[in-house]
Amino acid sequence: MKKSRYALTNAPLLLMPDWKLPFKLYIDAYGKGLGAALNKVQIVNDKPYEGPICFVSRQIKPTETRYGASQMDCLCLVLALEKLHYYLDGSVFKLITDFNAVKSLLNMKT
Repeated sequence: MKKSRYALTNAPLLLMPDWKLPFKLYIDAYGKGLGAALNKVQIVNDKPYEGPICFVSRQIKPTETRYGASQMDCLCLVLALEKLHYYLDGSVFKLITDFNAVKSLLNMKT
């Protein structure tokens, strides 16, 4: 309970990007919206700290309410790549999602 209260009452420490290290891109599509967080692991006080660089979110549009789960997560990935391309173009990043369809899509051989 104390951790939840602390998380809700304190803003996260936003980090500056370190272009030498890979980014972590978290995406999630949920009931009424899409969200993404771009994170970075950096050394803070001699300990590794994973913190956010920026967040992206938006509500889903009326036509998107008919999308299936895999389409929603792919839409979330497209949103994140469009909004965060200044950070991600030419950079190494790890995509983290809870949906296996997106994982298998990224592992397909063309």
